Amino acid sequence: MDLEAFLAEHRDDWARLDLLTRRHRRLSGAEVDELVARYQRATAQLSVLRAAGADQALTARLSGRLARSRAVVTGGHASSWDAVRRFAAVSFPAAAYRTRRWWLGAAAGSILVALLIGWRVARSPSLQASLLPKAQIGSLVRYQFRHYYSAYDARSFAGQVWTHNALLAAEAVISGLLLGLPVLYLLFENALNLGVVGALMISHGRAAEFWTLILPHGMLELTAVFLAAGAGLRLGWTVVDPGPRPRGRALAEEGRALITVALGVAGALLVSGAIEAFVTPSPLPAWARIGIGAAAELGFLGYVLIFGRRAVAAGQVGDIAEAPDVLPLAG
Repeated sequence: MDLEAFLAEHRDDWARLDLLTRRHRRLSGAEVDELVARYQRATAQLSVLRAAGADQALTARLSGRLARSRAVVTGGHASSWDAVRRFAAVSFPAAAYRTRRWWLGAAAGSILVALLIGWRVARSPSLQASLLPKAQIGSLVRYQFRHYYSAYDARSFAGQVWTHNALLAAEAVISGLLLGLPVLYLLFENALNLGVVGALMISHGRAAEFWTLILPHGMLELTAVFLAAGAGLRLGWTVVDPGPRPRGRALAEEGRALITVALGVAGALLVSGAIEAFVTPSPLPAWARIGIGAAAELGFLGYVLIFGRRAVAAGQVGDIAEAPDVLPLAG
């Protein structure tokens, strides 16, 4: 099948279908008949594209057009809640699942770097002294690290944490356009901070305090940051190797999917921020605080992997061009 010839042959037909769909309240009787006929033909064309194994983003966009037309033809209406449901159940998990190798790789690499840095700093008092004065290290391990989580009003602190982490994630996403190099720097900086602080706490006998204050919120928080970074790295690689797609089209499609990831990551960071503000400094026993964090982390991973795999198997890519009032359509 010559895909370019097929698109050239039917592109005007699909544009006409879009126009009739948008003007459905002002159509004449003949135009209504035309809308129904074009909708039926486009449904058959979508089946042809899927059978030929056409690009998933292309079939998803045509499916979106047909879903809007179907809502007009059948009198259906997609509410704003349908848009939210679709984003949560299809668009975001699909986009996250498609980038899983990138963000899982970012997670593995960052954790390894943090562990190596922590091991090196913990074993070298002279290196610790070169990083911070002794008095400052003592203040950090005895008071500042713990006090950070309870020094502010919980609601204000949750908002502050969410804003900071969301900006960090946005930087990771956007900087993917620069071949992903700034993303690698952000990941290294994050791993460096985690490794150094962890080493200082552990080497001064505060290991239990460090882990019980980091783990409740840190698991989900870091996963969200890694997800944003992985999406940015994928976009950066698309600049280098767009695959079989033209580079401009590949960047446009991946960039739109990136917006979907950014919105979903913001939601995950909102949850981790709430845990950091209300659970981490709470008087709950350590096992309960860590258990809440672990439940949030496992729930998020299960949601992304299960819903994402299902959505990708159905041909979804998380492209923002799949309008939020779209429902999947089988040819």
